[in-house]
Amino acid sequence: MMRRYAFTMIELIFVIVVMGILGKYGVEFLAQAYHNYIFAQVNNQLQADAEMAVETIAARLQYRIKASVIGRKSSDNTFVAIQSASGTQYNILEWVGSDEESFRGKTAPYWSGIIDLDDSNATYLASPGTNTAEINNIIDALAHNSGTDINDSAIYFVGSNSNSQQWGWTIPHAAFIDQSNAMHPIQTDANTSVLIPKVGSFSGEDVYEYYKLAWTAYAVGIKDYDAATNKGTLTLWYDYQPWEGDDYTKATTQSSVIMENVSTFQFRAVGSVIKIQVCVKSDLIEDEKYSLCKEKTVF
Repeated sequence: MMRRYAFTMIELIFVIVVMGILGKYGVEFLAQAYHNYIFAQVNNQLQADAEMAVETIAARLQYRIKASVIGRKSSDNTFVAIQSASGTQYNILEWVGSDEESFRGKTAPYWSGIIDLDDSNATYLASPGTNTAEINNIIDALAHNSGTDINDSAIYFVGSNSNSQQWGWTIPHAAFIDQSNAMHPIQTDANTSVLIPKVGSFSGEDVYEYYKLAWTAYAVGIKDYDAATNKGTLTLWYDYQPWEGDDYTKATTQSSVIMENVSTFQFRAVGSVIKIQVCVKSDLIEDEKYSLCKEKTVF
């Protein structure tokens, strides 16, 4: 019969020490590995989120009417032309968007962007190749049946008024009562290639050969910003018409969440080129002052 010998005291102590070392550093190793995994996952998600945010904004901003862009202070709603918006206090980016969807049409543009000056007068503008009935259908679909239609739209003469005070950006303000501002409110006629002034007439106004049609302004900024956590909700406001007396703060203005947990939204312009920056944070690493930023330049 084989005899089994017990461990000696030295062997027991050695085993206990080795197991203790393995236990201590093994747990720390696993904890660090898990931390690194979580951090990598959060980092990848933040990168994707920030990229999506700047792309969402840029997709709309690229079709802006360049002369319309302003920076606004949400604290008091004052504004300046985008080129003068320096400093973080300008936290709302706002512009009038050209109706690119109607311009593309299905097989041909629904508005041509051209005025036949020889066939126009103070009471109407002839726009060959334009189909206001089809434009109305597109606007109705994009506005999700909010009631906005082509009779809420306006045109901007390319190369005309660039004064930021002439776009209806003041909050509050009344609807335009004539055609003397940068945007010219229009309405439809039985002749779908004709644009009728909705208010006043074009008498005494400089009418240009080229125009852009718009039915909404856009605004982007951080809503419900929490100074304690340095986070808020990046929001897009749309379907409002400054020439109708609307602004982005009105209850009737539509809004959409671009991204939550946004710590920073900044913008600046050099000439007509705009650079936007979005920084996002994560609740999973709340104890660490970590956020990830993405930038995009929009020409």
